[in-house]
Amino acid sequence: MEDMYKIDLQDNQPTNAYNEESVENRVDEKGDLRQNQDLMSKKTKKTFLIICSVAVLAGVLTGFGAFKLKNKNGAGQIVQNVTIEDASKVKNGDVFGVADKDTFADSATGYIEKGGVEGEGSHKLLREGGESQTVALTSSIVDLDKLVGTEVKLYGETHKAEKAGWFMDVGRVEVLNVDAQAPLQTLD
Repeated sequence: MEDMYKIDLQDNQPTNAYNEESVENRVDEKGDLRQNQDLMSKKTKKTFLIICSVAVLAGVLTGFGAFKLKNKNGAGQIVQNVTIEDASKVKNGDVFGVADKDTFADSATGYIEKGGVEGEGSHKLLREGGESQTVALTSSIVDLDKLVGTEVKLYGETHKAEKAGWFMDVGRVEVLNVDAQAPLQTLD
């Protein structure tokens, strides 16, 4: 409180420490302070925008690079048109589905027949060894109807089966023999 009042030595009268002159000085100081805050605010905004721009650009470039790398490795490329127009035009050595066979962890060789295994799958792959070796098949990539009656090597992903011993979602088919015969199925 003592700082608020000063005694004017000439008049011996107490005066307010915050006289008009000091108030004007404080306004000027605050005005300068506001200008400095505005400058800081502009610098901060500019820095923030630059950092955000760099982050967005880095994200776009990373995504583009990953896309290019994936395509360079061949993953996800389709070898041939997945809808086989005419089954009579299928030849030994034809490949349908995804180009990279390493994309799929599972493979099986056998004879394709229409109809699943006890309601599982749309087709089945008959293999040597009897019914216990039969694979129930489904595919959203390859039209298996056009490959019925052929010997093939399938690449795909195994899914949990309820009735079949093995249930596979086919992603790639290599035709081995278009004139194949079904293997003898023995009762287990």
